[in-house]
Amino acid sequence: MARPDLNLLVTLDVLLEEGSVTRAGERLALSPSAMSRALARLRRATGDPLLVRAGRGLVPTPRALELRDRVRGLVREAEEVLRPAGKLDLATLERTFALRSSDGFVERFGPELVAKVGDEAPGVRLRFVQKTDKSTGLLRDGAVDLETGVVELALPPDVLSRPLFTDRFVGVVRNEHPLSGGKVTTARYASSRHVHVSRRGLTEGLVDEALHPTGNRREVVTVVDGFGAALALARASDLVATVPERHTTDLRRGMHSFELPFPAPEVTVSLLWHVRLDADPAHRWLRDRVLGVCRQTLGRAGHRPPKTCRGS
Repeated sequence: MARPDLNLLVTLDVLLEEGSVTRAGERLALSPSAMSRALARLRRATGDPLLVRAGRGLVPTPRALELRDRVRGLVREAEEVLRPAGKLDLATLERTFALRSSDGFVERFGPELVAKVGDEAPGVRLRFVQKTDKSTGLLRDGAVDLETGVVELALPPDVLSRPLFTDRFVGVVRNEHPLSGGKVTTARYASSRHVHVSRRGLTEGLVDEALHPTGNRREVVTVVDGFGAALALARASDLVATVPERHTTDLRRGMHSFELPFPAPEVTVSLLWHVRLDADPAHRWLRDRVLGVCRQTLGRAGHRPPKTCRGS
């Protein structure tokens, strides 16, 4: 079955409103002959004359009167669909956004983000999802709306990103640990027992790449899949956890943090989303709020060296 020409709906709407082929043609910028051909096509499509001669003018048939309001509604609805989205009304916006992130991000930035979103859009809910891998499949599938992470490889063309902040690694131990006193040298650091963070179970990472040029190697005795778990082990033992400073501020509270005795690796934490949501006004608003909260929170805290800080 051939598809109907939906452009004829606009033509029929104007014809029924004007009741004149000539005036309808003027509104649609069509010649009288083109309008006559369009009316003929409409008659064939509907199986009805639609407009018939009555004296010097045209009058609608019962079928045309029956269709008039429906056609007008369809045309107006189509115009709304093809019109740019209206101004975002945060006061009435009701929507749930899922944000996927590693442990530490929610503790550091979650409270202020929830408060900021609640103040501006009371009907918006945030659902934080634990990040267990670097796959962007959940963004593509629509299971999550936003994701934070370190972009190590080129992203797929359908995933967009925006830098949030740059972070550097620091060493963290319990307050009674030998490294909490005296100068932390590369040899003292390397000879301690370490907990390493790797979602893939690897025993080396960015920290080891930065350490190797000094001729030293860490003694990694355990591997965990998150910063929170690493810090929990370091808090309760003599293990050394090496974690991103800004990301783990709250998780490190009450512990001793120190600057690494060799060039500390830095990472850029970015915000990721799928391209289909890029132009969505509500999603764009939330992206701006996440960026603003990160900058505001880190701006207040500053970026002080953690050399002698405890629970910085």
